[in-house]
Order: sequence, then structure tokens, then C-alpha cells
Amino acid sequence: MSGLIDGLPDAVTLQCLARVPFCFHAHLKLVCRSWRSALTSPELFRARCESGATEEFLCALAFEPENVWQLYDPLRDQWLTLPTMPTEIRHLARFGMASVRGKLFVLGGGSDGVDPSTGDHDRIFATNEVWSYDPFICQWKKQAPMLVPRAMFACCALDGKIVVAGGFTNCRKSISKAEIYDVEKDQWQPLPDLCHTRNSACSGLVIGGKMHVLHKGISTVQILEDGGSRWAVEDYGWLQGPMAVVGGEPYVLSHCVVAKQQNSGTGGGVLVVAPASDFQSRIGYGMIGLGDDLYVLGGVIGPGRMNQTIKPLSDVDVLTISGDRPAWRQAAAMTQCRGSILGCTLLRV
Repeated sequence: MSGLIDGLPDAVTLQCLARVPFCFHAHLKLVCRSWRSALTSPELFRARCESGATEEFLCALAFEPENVWQLYDPLRDQWLTLPTMPTEIRHLARFGMASVRGKLFVLGGGSDGVDPSTGDHDRIFATNEVWSYDPFICQWKKQAPMLVPRAMFACCALDGKIVVAGGFTNCRKSISKAEIYDVEKDQWQPLPDLCHTRNSACSGLVIGGKMHVLHKGISTVQILEDGGSRWAVEDYGWLQGPMAVVGGEPYVLSHCVVAKQQNSGTGGGVLVVAPASDFQSRIGYGMIGLGDDLYVLGGVIGPGRMNQTIKPLSDVDVLTISGDRPAWRQAAAMTQCRGSILGCTLLRV
């Protein structure tokens, strides 16, 4: 970078560019080569972090179209479409995802594709592939593979690194292995195994700065303690269902209500926050917290007594948790993605 703006030091110009909303970067790159170089440099993300100008986007991948991610800008209520993920796996599913240092990472998983001529599923159930997407240069890149192929596993960004645990191997055998990824070094290292292996899918949430691993249908939670040196087991008596963290607290959508999960220190159980009866016939949706809001996106309306068809959805419903009376509203629908949500996460750029 040199001579970004005549008469102004490049360091000052970079600070100015860092404060421009991300949605305008594509236009700014057309100004000149030096601006394009500045807007695609690693220094820009660092400048955005230092100036407090980072923005948080919601990332989603649905069953349709195949391997296409979209980003949602909550301030402008609009969706952006990313380049197609270049993996050779058709209809990637059962993967983990996380956002670290301004990049989106997609890990493991396998194919949910079906041969239209035979109806057979693809044989790839779990892989150790890792892909990253850099939104500043609009490119996907293959990273160092995980130590163990896995699918339906817990995955979280924790202290600038990525932790994965549990899940199933390509032989559909449940595993207790855990590992941690150093983004800067592009290296994986093993962590202590989970205390318990369950024959069910698991997911991960970061609550109170600690990774919590939850297995579907199991009330116990495994928590990564002491800087990753051991796992602890707790039974909070949490309600089963899709969960997301909003404002540092876990929320669940179950039995036609949204409820706040409470741990044993506050008496356990749940605290009902808002009704959610409209989701009774909606399945396969994604749920994630962004700011003070809980987002429910996509999914399908399954067949019922009054409806014999399956309707893929691109709808996005938002529940504002803060305030005395949490209320639902609709955000802009996804412009490309629709149907079952295979993965969703947050990306800070």
C-alpha cells in the first residue's frame, strides 16, 4: 500500500477505510489498485478491530442451493451471497462451523446428496476437511485437516481458536475425541477425550467463556475446564430442543415456547420468555443469537392433516429478548437459501 490519498499518511487513510461499512467494500475496491490492495490486506481487519468498527453478520447454509452460504447484515436487513464452497462433497451436511479472526470456518461433515436415479445416499458420512472463507478477498481456502474425520459433532470458537469434540466417524461410530485448531499456525492438537460418549448427535455452545457440549436427548452437559485440560460433567435439567446463546445466556425453543435455560446455581429448569406456537409445524430450521435478538431461519413446513406437501422456507423470524415484553418480528427473507438449515453461525468482520 502506498499513496492511498494524496497528502494523507497511509496509516490514517487505512483507519478511515476501516470505518466504512463492509457492504460498501466491493464499490471501494473499484476506485484504484491501491485501495483494492488496502481493502484486501490483513491490516484492514486489525484496523477495524482496533477502531471498534467490526460488524457482525449471520451466516447460513441451507439444503438449497447446494453448498451456497449467505450472509445477513442486521443493520441493513439485507442478505449477501458468497461464492460457492469448492468442496467436492455434494450437499455438505452434519458439519461444524465457527468464526475466528474475521474468517468463516467450515469443518468436517459429509454428504447429504442423493442419487436421483437410484435414491441412494452418497457414502461419505464424515470427513476431516476444513475450509475457510475470507470475506475481504472473497475466497475459500482449504486448511489443515482435523486429526479425526467426524460428523454431527460439537464445534465452537474459543479464545481465538476452534475446538471440536465428539460426533461420529465415517463408520458412524460415536467418538469421544476432542481437538483444538490454532488458526494462526494452521495446526491441530489433541485435547482430553470427553468423559462420556453418546450414540447421538452433539452440539457446542460457549457460555461464560467455557465450551459446553450437549448431546441430543441427554440432560447432562460436558464442560471444558481449566484452559482445556479436562472435561467436567453437569446435569442442569435443561429442556431439550434447538438452543442458542443470546446475551451470554442459553435459550431453547421447545413445546411451542422460547425459554431461558437456567443452571443448578439458579435452581435449574427453564424460564418461559415468549410463545412460539407458529413454529409447531416448522422443522429443520436454524436458530442463533445475534445481539439481543434470537433468529429463527429457514426450515420446512412438513405435511399434516391439512397439508400433504413439504414447503421449503426462506423466512427469517426474530425475537427481541431484551425488554419487558419480548416480541416477534420478521426480517428480510433469505434471497438464495431455502429449506432445511444445515448450519448457521456468526461472522465478525
